Amino acid sequence: MVFIKLPECFQIPKRFNIAVMLFMACLMSYVMRVNLSINIVAMVESTDANATEPLPDYGPRYNWSQSDQGLLLGAYFYGYMITSLPAGMLAENFGGKPVAGFSCLVAGVLTMLTPVAATWDKWAVFVLRFAIGFFTGVVYPCCHNLISKWSPPDEKGKFVASLMGGTFGTVITWPISGLIIENMGWDWAFYIIGIFVLFVVAIWFMVVADSPAKHKTIKPEEREYIVKSLGETVNDKKRWPPYKSLVVSMPFWSLMLLHYGSMWGLFFLLTATPKFLSEVLGFNLSSAGFLSSLPHLARLICAFGFGSLADLIRRKEWLSVTRMRKIFCLPSHVIPGIFLVLLAFFGKDPYVCVAIMTISLGFNGAATASNLQNSQDLAPNYAGTLYGIINCVGTTPGIFSPMIVAHFTKDNNTIDEWHYIFLIGAAAYVIPALFYWIFGSGKIQKWNELNNTSSREEIVNTKL
Repeated sequence: MVFIKLPECFQIPKRFNIAVMLFMACLMSYVMRVNLSINIVAMVESTDANATEPLPDYGPRYNWSQSDQGLLLGAYFYGYMITSLPAGMLAENFGGKPVAGFSCLVAGVLTMLTPVAATWDKWAVFVLRFAIGFFTGVVYPCCHNLISKWSPPDEKGKFVASLMGGTFGTVITWPISGLIIENMGWDWAFYIIGIFVLFVVAIWFMVVADSPAKHKTIKPEEREYIVKSLGETVNDKKRWPPYKSLVVSMPFWSLMLLHYGSMWGLFFLLTATPKFLSEVLGFNLSSAGFLSSLPHLARLICAFGFGSLADLIRRKEWLSVTRMRKIFCLPSHVIPGIFLVLLAFFGKDPYVCVAIMTISLGFNGAATASNLQNSQDLAPNYAGTLYGIINCVGTTPGIFSPMIVAHFTKDNNTIDEWHYIFLIGAAAYVIPALFYWIFGSGKIQKWNELNNTSSREEIVNTKL
């Protein structure tokens, strides 16, 4: 057999392969996270006492109240929040590749067991969803750890945009699950996702390495380029994160609040949109799944655009990193908040509702140049730890938003009740952006490297 060696210009850099696998890891995490949001519509009996038409037969249906459904939709986030906190430290000490890989492997198996749990009791489903969240809570901090090792500074925007694989997971999961449910039953919507996850995990272990130094087939030129571009801001030493310094760091607190606001808007739409479109606006499951995915498709596309723009600004040195991060808060937080206010007051037409939600979340794609990238700015050595902490706190909207929806819709589930839900989401977007404009920063903090080195002050004072 004759092997033809491709010319140098046609060979794909290994860091591109890493970025693709980061995309797939986040995609795996989200297909397991969001599938219940639409599957549950086919799993429950009607809560409308005035309903006269029988529900479609997609499989067994369970007598779960609105509060029960809110509890089950939030169960994932209870488990996810617990492991988000130590995930960065685990990745920094044991490697992002094995921690994320084995966690997704277990979560994929548990996803396939969901139909069995549902036949037992709602609490069995709660435990299973909690466990799936528990194992996948490590994925994003691990990805940030790998980005800190693999991404040159002027490619951070595109690397962080690869984390939008989670958004793409939402885009494909809802419409595909809707079709699977209508043609095969809701149980297969769990089985097929689990099989897909196991397949991707196998590829993950074959392709990913914890750093360029540990990659077996990377070219020396690419390895040297990455290492030189990162300089002394990143090292592979095992260390304890600087928790005391984080407690008194206003840039870190402002980042955490900014991330919280972005996650509120995202998780609210993740858990509530299929329900809103199906039960309030009257779309069938396949249509609801497709329309629910449109805002996330817009977020995915805009994320790569905003991320590339941020890389260009950094490469050309048009703005300091701090100023750039604050400017990008306008499209990532303020504009989405304004559109949720418009949705609250003018969202009477079903298609107008979908359009406004799509534009709102599309602008939030700029989070790749604001809150999603800022942990890399503040402390590259602890990027996984920082993101793990802010993601732990940022997970709570996934718990609270279903509860808020259940509270406002417990008696009636019409557009009037959703008016207040949208206004709460708007406030959650805008207030953190105002706080970040005052206290946020894009400079490497002095606690990034706790060892006394001659270059530490140089690193801290460098204008990025």
